Amino acid sequence: MADEAKYNATGRRKEASARVTLTPGKGEFTVNKRPVENYFTRETLRMIIQQPFKACDLTDKYDVKVNVCGSGLSAQAGAIRHGIARALIIADESLRPRLKKGGFLTRDPRMKERKKYGQKGARKKFQFSKR
Repeated sequence: MADEAKYNATGRRKEASARVTLTPGKGEFTVNKRPVENYFTRETLRMIIQQPFKACDLTDKYDVKVNVCGSGLSAQAGAIRHGIARALIIADESLRPRLKKGGFLTRDPRMKERKKYGQKGARKKFQFSKR
C-alpha cells in the first residue's frame, strides 16, 4: 500500500495553475505528458521546480507528474514549485518548517494590474495635449 501512495496538490502563481501528483519513485519528472527538459528549455526554470526537493534533501525520492495551464512559462514554473511544496507536506508533515522557511508554501500574490478607462494601460496615460 505504501508503494502505491499518491500525493496530490495544487499550486498557483499569477494566472497559472498546476495540479501536481507525487509518487514514490526515482525522480522522473513529467509536465503535461512531456519530459521536463522538453517543456522547460531554460535551466533556471528547471532549477525553480527542483527547489522544494533540494530544501528537503529529497532530490530523487519522488516521481512527479504535473498538469499545468495558464500564463507563461515562468509563472507555470512558480505554480509547479508551489504545488510540489504542498504535496511534500501531505507526504510528510515534518518537512513543513523547512519548506516554510524557504518560502515555498506562500502563494505569490502578485498579479497583473488591470487597465483603467481613459488610460493606455494600468499606469500609462494617453499623451497630454495643451492645445
